[in-house]
Amino acid sequence: MLKVDDLTLHYGSSQILHGVSMAADVGQVTCVMGTNGVGKTSLLNAIAGTHMRSGGAVHLDGEDLGKLPAHALAKRGIGYVPQGRMIFPLLTVKENMETAYACLPRSEHHIPGEVFELFPILKEFLHRRGGDLSGGQQQQLAIARAMMTKPKLLLLDEPTEGIQPNIIQQIGRVIEYLRDQGNMAIVLVEQYFDFAYGLADQFVVMRRGAVLKSGTKAELTRDELVEAVSV
Repeated sequence: MLKVDDLTLHYGSSQILHGVSMAADVGQVTCVMGTNGVGKTSLLNAIAGTHMRSGGAVHLDGEDLGKLPAHALAKRGIGYVPQGRMIFPLLTVKENMETAYACLPRSEHHIPGEVFELFPILKEFLHRRGGDLSGGQQQQLAIARAMMTKPKLLLLDEPTEGIQPNIIQQIGRVIEYLRDQGNMAIVLVEQYFDFAYGLADQFVVMRRGAVLKSGTKAELTRDELVEAVSV
């Protein structure tokens, strides 16, 4: 579903990504791992179009996406749950989810019952402002909003960051559910090793803005991964 070839990215005169190539398949979780500052978030930003890459190509479902802006990529099927969640604090939970309608035909402008089955608290807090939710509730809202765009590719950046353990478990179950539906590829950036290892089907390990190693769970042992992501 996703194929990234020789991707480079700069912030001003500083080069952050150096020829990154990777792939993510439908019905699988591809986990991007590495210590802080190696370029994981920059990679997701480049794929999602929130920071324009300097070079390289991104293909989704066989289509070269060129250098489309983020809103156009969202309509093409890229759902993004960014680090820090980025929900709209002054909009209600319902209004936050309705922002996903921009990616959908008018006939699909409704909140699917599936969202409330996966995140029951959102139904209870439907008319509460996003900024009044806890961190864990905001993360659930951010994932629900991305789900509503019906993505072909779902990018998740540190979904467990600052979240209480029971919500982490719930988010893990939701990721497993979405993977098992078999209609999207999921790319997960995650520092919590056990959470990532438990969910991932394949791994991309980064160091200093480049891919250090990649492979499936069968090809890379747990010890290899721990060593690769250690400082």
